[in-house]
Amino acid sequence: MAEETADDYLKVIVFQLKEEEYAMEVDYIQSIERMQPITRIPGVESFIVGVMNLRGVITPVIDLRKRFNIESMEYNEATRILVLNKDNSEIGFIVDGANDVMDIPASKIEPTPEVVGGVAEEYLRGVVKLEDRLFTLLHIDKVLNKNNEEKRTVV
Repeated sequence: MAEETADDYLKVIVFQLKEEEYAMEVDYIQSIERMQPITRIPGVESFIVGVMNLRGVITPVIDLRKRFNIESMEYNEATRILVLNKDNSEIGFIVDGANDVMDIPASKIEPTPEVVGGVAEEYLRGVVKLEDRLFTLLHIDKVLNKNNEEKRTVV
């Protein structure tokens, strides 16, 4: 069996939403911030909680619980804002807690099961099982794309 090289690993940050662990590539993460004042903006998608002034940069903030239709909870000491840099824009993701930075072997990323509790499958890149931990790898482009919203028709 061939040895895995550095290219065969994906460096991710593991974070918490409810009791579940999720991961995203650390390459997108610019910083991890404690909760801070957020200014609400009227007329935006419900999962966009507003904007924050982060070191002079106005940064939109998305609550991932709302984005994934997971029940809301009060922000607390463990709540963090993951600040991503995507296409030269900063975006903040509110999560319940940021747990680890780790390297995962690419070979450990498995396809997303057809039935996934809570988070819409289109937001997911796969699942990773390492030792006794199981976490879901997010597809950042799809999380940020508002066209992924389910189209509901009221009859």
